[in-house]
Amino acid sequence: MKKDESKLIEKLAEARRAIFNQLEKVIIGQKDIIDLILTSMFSRGHCLLIGVPGLAKTKIVKTIADILNLDFNRIQFTPDLMPSDITGTDVVEEDPQTGKRGFRFIKGPLFANIILADEINRTPPKTQAALLQAMQEYAVTAGGNTFELDLPFFVLATQNPIEQEGTYPLPEAQLDRFFFSIFIDYPTAQEEKEIVKLTTFGKEAEVSKVLTSKEIIKLQEIVRDVPVSDEVIDFAVRLVTSTRPGKGSSYIDNYVSWGAGPRASQYLVLGSKARAILRGTFNVSVNDVKALSGPVLRHRIIPNFNAEAEGINSENIITHLLDSAI
Repeated sequence: MKKDESKLIEKLAEARRAIFNQLEKVIIGQKDIIDLILTSMFSRGHCLLIGVPGLAKTKIVKTIADILNLDFNRIQFTPDLMPSDITGTDVVEEDPQTGKRGFRFIKGPLFANIILADEINRTPPKTQAALLQAMQEYAVTAGGNTFELDLPFFVLATQNPIEQEGTYPLPEAQLDRFFFSIFIDYPTAQEEKEIVKLTTFGKEAEVSKVLTSKEIIKLQEIVRDVPVSDEVIDFAVRLVTSTRPGKGSSYIDNYVSWGAGPRASQYLVLGSKARAILRGTFNVSVNDVKALSGPVLRHRIIPNFNAEAEGINSENIITHLLDSAI
């Protein structure tokens, strides 16, 4: 690795500490959640946050955007939201000089660096799918024309628990585009007390900028250049393939309909690289893979009827695999 790249990696570890210092001014707790969001961001991935309303999901994302000096848009997903409401639409305009009419594309809220897709499962699958091209190709196609999105581009979607009324389960193809699926739980009693104090007294603290968009793009490129041993790659691939039925595990055959695909192996290794250098070390270990196994795999393992009948979810299946001799 080049000397200037090593300096940038050191800067990334310093930036992580600086980001946390700034976030602590306005966010109480949620450090593990923030760490996963940053890991995903520097891996050039997208996140799905699952939790009930009121847990500061929007606040976390907006504050990170402020700290990183990135453009931020929040899209509230509702049952009547149309794909063009997200991507943009062509409008007819008349040239005042020639009198000729033509189409002009008006960009939608998707054209920003950080997108908060709030309550994404409140809208039908057709509108959910409008995000697919943007998340995968960093581009939007409308009226036969393709428009490139500005980089860095990061989608963070929030989802209500699927048991709530008025929700639409995300299609598997949409779920697989998310780097991480992250559960957000209620704060502790002490944290909630601090939240009340912070939000009901005085003026909200201001945060400082930490990185530029050019630096973020450069760091995303460097993450991909971090070396990984065959041992770590073998472990990641072995873990992912062990989630698939028909591979010799009676436990998986009994409880899993569909296992994780190859993208999970890619994301485990890529996320482990980002996790390692965010902590200032250049050595990616099996422990990094284990630490990210839940966020990467939980939305890619589909339990079957037997699992649901016995109260076994994807988290239980991942724990079983990690406890076994993979």
